Amino acid sequence: MSLTKTERTLIVSMWAKISTQADTIGTETLERLFLSYPQTKTYFPHFDLHPGSAQLQAHGSKVVAAVGDAAKNIDNIGAALSKLSELHAYVLRVDPVNFKLLSHCLLVTLAARFPADFTAEAHAAWDKFLAVVSSVLTEKYR
Repeated sequence: MSLTKTERTLIVSMWAKISTQADTIGTETLERLFLSYPQTKTYFPHFDLHPGSAQLQAHGSKVVAAVGDAAKNIDNIGAALSKLSELHAYVLRVDPVNFKLLSHCLLVTLAARFPADFTAEAHAAWDKFLAVVSSVLTEKYR
């Protein structure tokens, strides 16, 4: 699946706004993930998963930074996320379905935080972009 020029423009443009709130967006996305899909907590037995915890904030920042790396390298997402794919496949052994769940929670967070910018076209572009990111993150599983 490849992104059109228009979709790439929408992603990069919106990323400029997201990056200014990346830490908050990451934390909110993870809080939403753990509330909506409590089974995902099993990958974080050593974390304090209470809303706003320092560990949740730190990991949320990492998650959104990875999405930012993908957005900044939109023409070569595979190279940008290769090491992260290896980590999740070989070391952490995260079930690939969790990337889709996280993507959904990120979409909801973006829609809530940027209602004027999150048009139907932007939503479709971000959904497609996050599907590409999820696909890249699961490449090493094969």
